[in-house]
Amino acid sequence: MPADGAAIAELAQASVLDVFPAYYDSVETASAAEHITTLDTALIDDGTYYVHEAAGEIVAAGGWSRRNKLFNASTAGADERLLDPATEPARIRAMFVRADWTRRGLGRAILTACTEAARAEGFTKLALMSTLPGVPLYKAFGFTEVESAQLPMPDGIVLAGVAMELPIEETA
Repeated sequence: MPADGAAIAELAQASVLDVFPAYYDSVETASAAEHITTLDTALIDDGTYYVHEAAGEIVAAGGWSRRNKLFNASTAGADERLLDPATEPARIRAMFVRADWTRRGLGRAILTACTEAARAEGFTKLALMSTLPGVPLYKAFGFTEVESAQLPMPDGIVLAGVAMELPIEETA
């Protein structure tokens, strides 16, 4: 819901600041905390963003998109064009779990909800651009690496990432 925006943004920033230092240096982490955690209200407006609450707090969030944008902080291909489910993959976007709530199945539950919703709209494949901390979750869910990627942030910092895909019919 739009009212969740501030809590989601706070979760995203805390997640990056807590988890990214194991994968990126301090400059890269600071850049990611500023640019990757920018709330994308289109996901909320589209009804494709999910949260997990515990004791009244949002502890995990993530979603999928039927739009062309691949990841926060990206500008290339970040238009509002709707994807064609017959020929293009739905996008997994903006996955964040609070550091003290990792390894409890919340990311998997959100990915399952995303997969089911995208399948219901006719998509047969999911695609995402993962930062390094997300790769283990996505691999465990069944995503395969397509290629390593360099993710340019608006401030000129470049993060290592991985493009990944999953045929939807392989998840059930």
